[in-house]
Amino acid sequence: MNFKEKDIFDLLNEKAELYNSPDFITDDPIQIPHHFSLKQDIEIAGFLSASIAWGNRKSIINDANKMMELMGNSPYDFIMNFTDSDLNRIPQKAIHRTFNHEDFIFFLKNFRRIYTHFESLEDVFLIHDNEINFSHSIERFRNHFISEKHRGQKHVSSPYKNSASKRLIMFLRWMVRKDKKGVDFGIWEKIDPKFLSVPLDVHTANISRKLGILKRKQNDWKAVEELDLVLRKYNADDPAVYDFALFGLGVSKEFE
Repeated sequence: MNFKEKDIFDLLNEKAELYNSPDFITDDPIQIPHHFSLKQDIEIAGFLSASIAWGNRKSIINDANKMMELMGNSPYDFIMNFTDSDLNRIPQKAIHRTFNHEDFIFFLKNFRRIYTHFESLEDVFLIHDNEINFSHSIERFRNHFISEKHRGQKHVSSPYKNSASKRLIMFLRWMVRKDKKGVDFGIWEKIDPKFLSVPLDVHTANISRKLGILKRKQNDWKAVEELDLVLRKYNADDPAVYDFALFGLGVSKEFE
């Protein structure tokens, strides 16, 4: 397909406005943190839900809800106060596909360690001077979060290894983007949304390629940065808003 760039972004702005609405929450994992009001509960519920966000969305939502139930639907309180007997009561089976009970417990223990030293996960994701995206921020977070070698660390991806880090980028969008649409939370005040990228999944990547705004064939961190350059030309302050448009166009199969 050959499109003029202006026409592409007229379309993307129109679709972003359409899909960035509370209706989006109904079928998306972002609904899980929307059950909570405490900042730390939102962060934990959001991080865990984003961490298992691959595959069927209905299954993701069901399995994320199971994790909340295992924490008594009070994630922060559970993490700061769980005992060994609480962890032993977690069923020894998969939580979501390859994310199993060992991985879940690994996340819980590392959350406790981080929240013992930091009030919010935001403090572990801060952008430093001269940084233009979250590549270094994510790596710093990984260094804080992964306390020891464990199979669970494979669920925390790294741009340094050229991963698109889709799930972490999605979580960051939820926490950082600020508008009055009611979807993203915007509860992190120390990080500017201009540093966000679009989470590169099968939908956003394929639609970006069909529109001609992404040339790279691999869904990796280099592709994330390539797409950044185009999206930020059209919305330097809020490039991640185009996630709604690209994802929505992919799910609706409008370009098939």
